[in-house]
Amino acid sequence: MQTACQAVQHQRGRRQYNKLRNLLKDARHDCILFANEFQQCCYLPRERGESMEKWQTRSIYNAAVWYYHHCQDRMPIVMVTEDEEAIQQYGSETEGVFVISFKNYLDNFWPDLKAARELCDSILQSRRERENESQESHGKEYPEHLPLEVLEAGIKSGRYIQGILNVNKHRAQIEAFVRLQGASSKDSDLVSDILIHGMKARNRSIHGDVVAVELLPKNEWKGRTAALSENDSDDRAPGESPSEPMPTGRVVGILQKNWRDYVVTFPSKEEVQSQGKNAQKILVTPWDYRIPKIRISTQQAEALQDFRVVVRIDSWESTSVYPNGHFVRVLGRIRDLEGEIATILVENSISVVPFSEAQMCEMPVNTPENPWKVSPEEEQERKDLRKSHLVFSIDPKGCEDVDDTLSVRTLHNGDLELGVHIADVTHFVAPNSYIDIEARTRATTYYLADRRYDMLPSVLSADLCSLLGGVDRYAVSIMWELDKTSYEIKKVWYGRTIIRSAYKLFYEAAQELLDGNFSIVDDIPEFRDLDEKSRQAKLEELVWAIGKLTDIARHVRAKRDGCGALELEGVEVRVQLDEKKNIHDLIPKQPLEVHETVAECMILANHWVAKKIWESFPHQALLRQHPPPHQEFFSELRECAKAKGFFIDTRYSSLRGQRNGGAAQHSQKQSTELFQCMYFKDKDPDTEERCISDGVIYSIRTNGVLVFIPRFGIKGAAYLKNKDGLVISCGPDSRSEWKPGSLQRFQNKITSTTTDGESVTFHLFDHVTVRISVQASRCHSDTIRLEIISNKPYKLPNTELFHQSSPLLKSELVKEVTKSVEEAQLAQEVKVNVIQEEYQEYCQTKGRSLYALLEEIKDLALLDVSNNYGI
Repeated sequence: MQTACQAVQHQRGRRQYNKLRNLLKDARHDCILFANEFQQCCYLPRERGESMEKWQTRSIYNAAVWYYHHCQDRMPIVMVTEDEEAIQQYGSETEGVFVISFKNYLDNFWPDLKAARELCDSILQSRRERENESQESHGKEYPEHLPLEVLEAGIKSGRYIQGILNVNKHRAQIEAFVRLQGASSKDSDLVSDILIHGMKARNRSIHGDVVAVELLPKNEWKGRTAALSENDSDDRAPGESPSEPMPTGRVVGILQKNWRDYVVTFPSKEEVQSQGKNAQKILVTPWDYRIPKIRISTQQAEALQDFRVVVRIDSWESTSVYPNGHFVRVLGRIRDLEGEIATILVENSISVVPFSEAQMCEMPVNTPENPWKVSPEEEQERKDLRKSHLVFSIDPKGCEDVDDTLSVRTLHNGDLELGVHIADVTHFVAPNSYIDIEARTRATTYYLADRRYDMLPSVLSADLCSLLGGVDRYAVSIMWELDKTSYEIKKVWYGRTIIRSAYKLFYEAAQELLDGNFSIVDDIPEFRDLDEKSRQAKLEELVWAIGKLTDIARHVRAKRDGCGALELEGVEVRVQLDEKKNIHDLIPKQPLEVHETVAECMILANHWVAKKIWESFPHQALLRQHPPPHQEFFSELRECAKAKGFFIDTRYSSLRGQRNGGAAQHSQKQSTELFQCMYFKDKDPDTEERCISDGVIYSIRTNGVLVFIPRFGIKGAAYLKNKDGLVISCGPDSRSEWKPGSLQRFQNKITSTTTDGESVTFHLFDHVTVRISVQASRCHSDTIRLEIISNKPYKLPNTELFHQSSPLLKSELVKEVTKSVEEAQLAQEVKVNVIQEEYQEYCQTKGRSLYALLEEIKDLALLDVSNNYGI
């Protein structure tokens, strides 16, 4: 019933509600949602003074009776509830409609499910104990949440404000913020988040809950607590200074709970023993800093103390600062790789169960004994590009799921034809099939640092729907006819095709060919068995195609940038695997022009596909349009540019490259951070040369700076004031030490001054020498710790390794993280490519990074631009 779904939404939160909705959508369960509140015969108005729960039970029962009669009294209806009063009231009221408890339902309809009944008894007993405890302690410390109807009326009138509680990760015990949601942000005059100061003001709400907030009087508003963290800007309200008072309030009710499965760590043996030999109620610490400790009942605390386990919150007593929960399952030992990966998956609500037998039965077969072939019917229906087009892919090294390929050729009239070819997954996945439903549930393929979890079975994702080289594949293509000189689009064609990719290139190889370094050909498998003449001819053909694609992409990008597009750069660190699936390398992604070439072709394809959809279905097309950006979020960007002598006009009306913080991105980022910590965890930061590196200051904070380390792709905080109140000091040799003193922060610099008059200033984009170590945590994830040991750039004795583009030394990572490849073997594989820096047309720069470009600009003396130029 619709009413039952809404009850789950209000009582159990969004995650449980979304799980229920996904079950209803899953055709495998033969479930439907009956919108009883919108059915004329089933709708019942709520009576005066009737509680929400009683009205919901009455509505569901009334709908069940209607449904029984609607089926002409031929099919009995069973209503399952744990409301004993409802069972007594409705149990025998209508013949054919049975109102029973869940336990009785199992006993009567599933008599063989002994384990299920025992589990049911356990859950019910635990629930009754918690309810009794809650009733006994009710109202002693926390005020009760206001009734739902009072909250809804208060939100409508503007007395209360609705939003999502967002706990500050770095100050979880002190600060949380309510992000305005829905009409609240429009109807109120607030332009920032609402500060919730202290745990008591949260009134038993936790991170992710949808809450109703009452603002405090302005004289009680508080400012934010100063802190140093990489994500500090994410927590800050737009335009707010850390010390200025901001709107402050308290939670008066929870509209939707965000209770879900949480990964926790049990207390140590000593801590368990300190609670008494027979202690059954244990406080466990969630892996997520933003979640409060959870009290669970167990007699296995000592046995589970070295494990990460999953618990679920059940209730929250009004006298306790901690919620109650129960044990669900074990994930693995603390700091064990598989256990830590399982933790990341659970924390991001990612399910990675194997595909079922029913799903796999829908899959095509492609084995050596029974190879897959293009069908004669598809040959008749599709455009065959296998002989007429040079098709190739450009992807990261080791990529197995090749989603897209490119082609470019000269037409008979001298014009060019550009093609983008996407794997035709829909040919193999029928609508509403088992695998289609499973793919919808998974939503995406999850790429972690050392592995991936596919949305579709590997026979599709890594084989028949992967546009590999030298094999026939089905594709959906879009091809443009371009003017040979101006590259302006003359015609466009959409359709299903058959392709055979000629080359499976990796980015670095394509870039080398573009730069004229043909020695890389030895690393391209498709060239190995060719005679010299054929090899030379095919090489010239491929180099021409890559160069022409790049020229076209430059033109397309210049045109798009001229329309106001904004390029946003980020740092991506990935784990590279060898042929045996062992971790081969952990390297930051280096900026290459071929990245932009491929990206521009895909953006162009998306643009024209969206245009085609809109033309064909003008009233049904779902097209995304970004709203104008908030200028407050650009303040730090403008100041960073100002520090280097530039003025940036941020009055754009659209943005490209915005990403939401979805589960896939979060899990990938967390797994990369896991491997970064594992790489450094056993190294002595005082003696290990690899723990010392060059860093770039990219943000100024109240008590320190944020530093980016290009060599390892690490971003993190470096304190300039330690816990003892001492500040950093750099002597004549530029080495740092801690002394009494104070810090003074400016917009683009921070100055540390000791009590004896020594002073050192750190500016935005300064290069400093940083020591890298790991801050271990038993209950949470390990984190990288950065310490500035010199205010001068770091230079390695071996100049070959100084360049920002150098990858990590591979032997170290593989030995210490995977322990599966010999150090001597990998030492021979280390290659350092020195990329020459030069400007290309359209201001394309081949270089180490954005920071290298800024240094080049500095060398060109563009910092001291006079005011005559309006800067």
